[in-house]
Amino acid sequence: MKNFKIINEKENPLFNRKEITAVFEEKIMPNKDDVKKIISEKFSSNEENIKIKKIGGKFGSGTFKINANIYKSKSDMDNTEPKSKKVKKEGGMPNKSSGGK
Repeated sequence: MKNFKIINEKENPLFNRKEITAVFEEKIMPNKDDVKKIISEKFSSNEENIKIKKIGGKFGSGTFKINANIYKSKSDMDNTEPKSKKVKKEGGMPNKSSGGK
């Protein structure tokens, strides 16, 4: 990544996380894995403890705004972040197509 700049950094002790807003300047939109790697290097944290909330950009600008949360531990992240439908299904939640009558 060429340019990486932190715009906003806020400590949230209630959820044991740091909420950051950053700007990347690139020709193409960065993927979440690349962003996690750069953020983990910048903040000396584990990639497993980072949740990328949003990567947004305007067409043709080459500037992308990143919203991310950096948790102190994996368990803090698992307890705070909402689970995706895929994770819920794997956890034994009944789905609608199984005919739960």
